[in-house]
Amino acid sequence: MESTETMPTRQPPLVVHLIYRLDFGGLETLLIECINRMPADKYRHAVVCLTDYTDFSKKISKPDVALYALNKPPGLAAGTHFKLWRLLRRLRPAVLHTYNLSAVEYAPAAALANVPVRVHGEHGRDARDPNGSNPRHNLLRRLVLPFYDCYYAVSADLRNWLKTVIRVPDAKNLLLENGIDTIKFRAPANGLRTATPELPQGCFVIGTVGRIQDVKDHAGLIDAFIALLALLPQQRDQLRLAIVGEGPLLPQLKEKVQRAGIADLVWLPGARMDVDEVMRSFSLFVLSSIAEGTPITILEAMATGLPVVSTRVGGVPEVVLDGVTGALAPASDPAALAAALATYVTQPLLAAQHGAAGLARIEQHYSMDAMLQAYAGMYDSMLANKQHRMRAR
Repeated sequence: MESTETMPTRQPPLVVHLIYRLDFGGLETLLIECINRMPADKYRHAVVCLTDYTDFSKKISKPDVALYALNKPPGLAAGTHFKLWRLLRRLRPAVLHTYNLSAVEYAPAAALANVPVRVHGEHGRDARDPNGSNPRHNLLRRLVLPFYDCYYAVSADLRNWLKTVIRVPDAKNLLLENGIDTIKFRAPANGLRTATPELPQGCFVIGTVGRIQDVKDHAGLIDAFIALLALLPQQRDQLRLAIVGEGPLLPQLKEKVQRAGIADLVWLPGARMDVDEVMRSFSLFVLSSIAEGTPITILEAMATGLPVVSTRVGGVPEVVLDGVTGALAPASDPAALAAALATYVTQPLLAAQHGAAGLARIEQHYSMDAMLQAYAGMYDSMLANKQHRMRAR
């Protein structure tokens, strides 16, 4: 007699993403996009925050994505390793995916919890170590390397640093370039920036998006804007600076703007959930960081058809082609940044040409589909290799 019992449906493997804090930022946006867009029959996802998370987590639209906060206190906090080990034992993921220096040390806890695959991503550095030369940080990365199946980087610059400084062997050193949604991030239909009450018609809007923290050097950007006003006094009434984002240095930034007497020219709205629409109100995108991987916001800006002025740091020169899709300036040099900005303010045709070239570059090299395939392919190959080694024992 044929059995009427149904076999239980096998669930896709679970990936646990370990991040310091889920808040407004480029890395966090990329993480959420990967979760939302990866086919549901490929992998399930959970996000574990070493500290906590904000309302930014509501951008996760895929159902059944569990979110956990370990509430790690400042310092070493050895108890956080035990909390993570206990959680991983309960969740039984197939993959632990850690992001950046703050999460790299937790691979041993995952190994003790019998998580089969551990991967670590380097997406950029912070202001404390913009060049990746801190000996204690790099020693930690080397010490935990045996507990990982691979390290990956989002730019060739970071990958070369992993090879030459951290000494990650080629077999464990991958390049996974970022990608963005070119349907959501698109140029305005009529080719003209979208006017808003804060950024009215007739203005040239220099805009940036990102977490307000020291590595982004927004204070230096304000200094560059002040220098730009001095370079182009006749255009003062038309120039606007938009700094979109939330972060610990936002109050200081607002105070600096007030002291400089330019509060009427600088828009500081805090975090926005409609970044794609906000970018369509920009005339140009600017990044003043002192360290970067491959900034998601630059890719989003280029997809919006904006020319980009950025500091020459990290993987930025791999994306922004100087004199083709934008202009590059030295980090921490407001005068040089102001001069680059002035070029586009005074040459609108050049701004349009470089914006169009940037859009074409995004469509050719930085698609969302390619990025998703790369991440899923990394998980697939690591799991297949681990299963093959286990069968060979």
